Amino acid sequence: MATRNKFRLFRLWACLFLFISLSMGCSRQDQEVKLSLRPVKVFRVGYISEGRMTPYAGEVRTRFETTLSFRVAGRIIARPVEIGDRVRNGQLLARLDNSDFQLAVQAVKAQLKSAVADRDFAGDDVTRYRELLAQKVISSPDFDRRQTAYTTAQERVSALEAQLKQTTNQLDYTELSADRDGVITALDVEKGQVVAAGQPVVKLAQLDEKEIYFDIPEQRISEIKNHQRVEVSLWSEDERKFNAEIREISASANPASRTYRAKATLLDGQDEAHLGMTATVWVASDKTGQIAVPLSAVFTAQDQPKQQKVWLVDEVSHHVKAVPVQIGIALADELTTVAGLKAGQLIVSAGVQRIKEGQTVRLPASVPMDEKVQETAVPGKQP
Repeated sequence: MATRNKFRLFRLWACLFLFISLSMGCSRQDQEVKLSLRPVKVFRVGYISEGRMTPYAGEVRTRFETTLSFRVAGRIIARPVEIGDRVRNGQLLARLDNSDFQLAVQAVKAQLKSAVADRDFAGDDVTRYRELLAQKVISSPDFDRRQTAYTTAQERVSALEAQLKQTTNQLDYTELSADRDGVITALDVEKGQVVAAGQPVVKLAQLDEKEIYFDIPEQRISEIKNHQRVEVSLWSEDERKFNAEIREISASANPASRTYRAKATLLDGQDEAHLGMTATVWVASDKTGQIAVPLSAVFTAQDQPKQQKVWLVDEVSHHVKAVPVQIGIALADELTTVAGLKAGQLIVSAGVQRIKEGQTVRLPASVPMDEKVQETAVPGKQP
């Protein structure tokens, strides 16, 4: 009897131990499941809305910027301008030592005066010999020689007159003047320096027509056309936007950056846009059918460093799956266009490097709605 009671007591303790063990195991599994549920931020994939504005960084420049130089060689004795000075049309910019050119002008003038005297004497001689020929005092060959001498004297005078004009021009070339109103943007010489003909001296920028230089990536070149209207904002006044027009697009890409240089002429804001300022060119595009996602949603795996992926969320099981995508153009507000996704899909938008394949995630309380015609909001969109 005592043995049977001991057996029942042992079986009771064994059942109690088994129950406690099972309870602890279930609690540990529940805790592990709860610990594996990583909270994430999500983003509902959508199309880029029509009329989006794509920003491009640019620089304010002048359309006409000319490098001026002397047309003759010499030593600079004056340079009354500095970088940043505003100059008027005809204002003196630099002067050469003109003493040699003045002597050349005086020498030609003296030769011309002598040639004029010889021509006048030869002309009077021809008149006298014509009278003698009429009286048959001289022969025709004698008169022809006098006539030839007079013609030679005339041509010598013409040649010296042209030479005098040339030397006078060279004397005038010793002064370098502004050919338009503008501002000095560069100086390449100093007073006392000897320069050659055609050597750059000053750079003069015209201020009445300014442009924005910016670069276009090759995947966007087909969307931008000449004479297309764009908007420009300055870094100093980013809240204001000025009207501009695409004037020129480079025919070939830069071999280093593989971008195309474009120039947009400012239609207003000429006084606010100073040369060298940083500007943003906002180009509108009506291209639809592109998918945009946050840059933070894109990641690369260690075993495939060249393949960009995103985590696609199963909205039923809350499991994640890595999906390969192809990155397109960068947009404002840290968005980028991608290929490989469909509108309406839910992806993880933050903390993508800490998630594993097939992991269960905890979605936020408010998940973006699945709308078939949802459009991704892009800053700069025009109403």
